Amino acid sequence: MRITILGSAAGGGFPQWNCHCRNCAGVREGTLRALPRTQSSVAVSGRRDDAFVLVNASPDLRAQLAAYAPAKPRRGPRDTGIAAIVLVDAQLDHTLGLYLLRESSAPWPVYCTDRVYEDLTRGHPVLEVLEHYCGTERRRIALDGEAFEVPGADGVEWRALPVSSKPPPFSPNRRAPEPGDNIALVLRDAATGRSVLYAPGLAEIDSRIEAEMRSADCVLVDGTFFTDDEMIGVGVSSKRARDIGHLPQSGPGGMLEHLAALPGTTRKILIHINNTNPILDERSEERAVLERLGVEVAFDGMEIEL
Repeated sequence: MRITILGSAAGGGFPQWNCHCRNCAGVREGTLRALPRTQSSVAVSGRRDDAFVLVNASPDLRAQLAAYAPAKPRRGPRDTGIAAIVLVDAQLDHTLGLYLLRESSAPWPVYCTDRVYEDLTRGHPVLEVLEHYCGTERRRIALDGEAFEVPGADGVEWRALPVSSKPPPFSPNRRAPEPGDNIALVLRDAATGRSVLYAPGLAEIDSRIEAEMRSADCVLVDGTFFTDDEMIGVGVSSKRARDIGHLPQSGPGGMLEHLAALPGTTRKILIHINNTNPILDERSEERAVLERLGVEVAFDGMEIEL
């Protein structure tokens, strides 16, 4: 099983088009040692080299597919290596890229929970819009924890776990979150038995998620904000990290505390990193903290093999 990070940033990417925070200004001006990043999505492939599953469809998807060799057309006048699409939530930074796939010659198999399907047919009806173009074939992701398969990732077993987070602002259910608004994915290679937990959005880590993190060989988890009041301190928002459904890395009960408790053999990687997060600066003290803890920061093009 191979997981390729197509995009590692949170909504807006890095640098964000209208942001002049220290990070964004520094990377534009070349005074900050940091890599630009596109918005969060990953590719999952199994035994086949010519097919993969797209997990989340970023607004930056066109550039991501152009940079990813297995996605390039080569078997006919219209072709792609994408075999199916899996969505962990209905957030714009994970679904706007669906519009870019409208030229497909066949309907897209789209795997999502009932709650995400509701959001994408009511609050933001992208799936309805695509019916006027290529169409979609919805595949239901159940929340019973049972393993399922997705064509295009042969030999990979998938499980969905509901996690605590918030549905997007446009959702009719924004003020009444329920299981299925956001999921984590456990991906297991059937041949090697090795697994990864992928959770780009986490508001908290309950005992069930903690147990899954402990049993995984790799955790690829929410790295959106370093502190709870990060955006307030930068002056770009009045909301805290937890207000919008993201567990900060620092502080009591923060992500780093949970990662530090994992077995020493577990590979620990942060993804979905907001442009304000100081860990993007490779010379920052916050980045040094991660390095001392053995925690990696995802970047576009990063590959994980299990």
